[in-house]
Amino acid sequence: MKPNLLNSPIAIALTLALLTFAAPARAAVEDKITKSCAIAPGGQLSVVVDRGSIEIKTTDRAAVDIEVTRKASGSDSKAAQILKDHVLTITQDGNKIEVRAAYQGPKSVGWFGGSPALNVRYQISVPRQFAVNLKTAGGNLKVTELTGQTQVHTSGGNVMLEKIHGPITGHTSGGNISVTGCQGLVDLKTSGGHLKLSEIAGDVTAETTGGSILAEQITGKTILKTSGGNIKVAGLKGAVEAKTSGGHVAAELVGQPTSECSFGTSGGNINIVLAEEVAVDVDARTSGGRVSSDFPVVAVLQGEPKKPELRGKINGGGPLITAHTSGGNVRLEKK
Repeated sequence: MKPNLLNSPIAIALTLALLTFAAPARAAVEDKITKSCAIAPGGQLSVVVDRGSIEIKTTDRAAVDIEVTRKASGSDSKAAQILKDHVLTITQDGNKIEVRAAYQGPKSVGWFGGSPALNVRYQISVPRQFAVNLKTAGGNLKVTELTGQTQVHTSGGNVMLEKIHGPITGHTSGGNISVTGCQGLVDLKTSGGHLKLSEIAGDVTAETTGGSILAEQITGKTILKTSGGNIKVAGLKGAVEAKTSGGHVAAELVGQPTSECSFGTSGGNINIVLAEEVAVDVDARTSGGRVSSDFPVVAVLQGEPKKPELRGKINGGGPLITAHTSGGNVRLEKK
């Protein structure tokens, strides 16, 4: 039998060498754009870009300092052309500064559409008292230690907000949202990530289409909704509404509730932990599980209930706590 030269080690090595020799040289071309704009506290920053992460920090200087780092891949000439076709503008009109960027070069074809091999990062410092409006089509957003209206939107990244005196509006189409140590009205939404909220003084509305929610140490009215995850709340003061379509709900309320609290799930358990001296009205029901309580409940229903439920008063009654599930258990636990 004749040897198969095409499959021999020598032939394979020669083929790999030829392919390597024939492949065009690839490189990464990077540039950095910086600009400083003198401006007094109380101004506004608007960033609307087609890609890239954005990080906002604060400073004691009366200025906005902008640093944009861009890295393009490909041959040297192609990478340089990508950077040239990515048009960046920075303008100032009085106390307003606007940053805009968009790729205006030829669109590629194929599975990956018209997105060139370009990575962008925006690092911007502003006076501590400032308003920001950030929009990126694909990157993470981070804002820290800011006093002023904060609006952030990304189509494909995570959002992190820390030590902000708002109001705050945050939205991402495919990432997680974390808000810590903030004050003021908070409105958050993600289409496919988790929500983590802690140490917030103000009313909170937070919604996710496909993730879990963790909320701790919130003072104010709190509304939490998820279509497919668990909800865990602890140390909340004020009215609470927490609903999930496909997960469990666990709640620990601090002290005596001052407003109505509502917990609901379509397919999980509800566990509520209350202080021993708490005085509340209770409406707990399930269609497919059982209801139990560590507290004696003075029932307000006459006769036998038609389904597992517990409706009555604990320690003489007070604000109403509602807990409804369609397919799990409900438990009232003594802390």
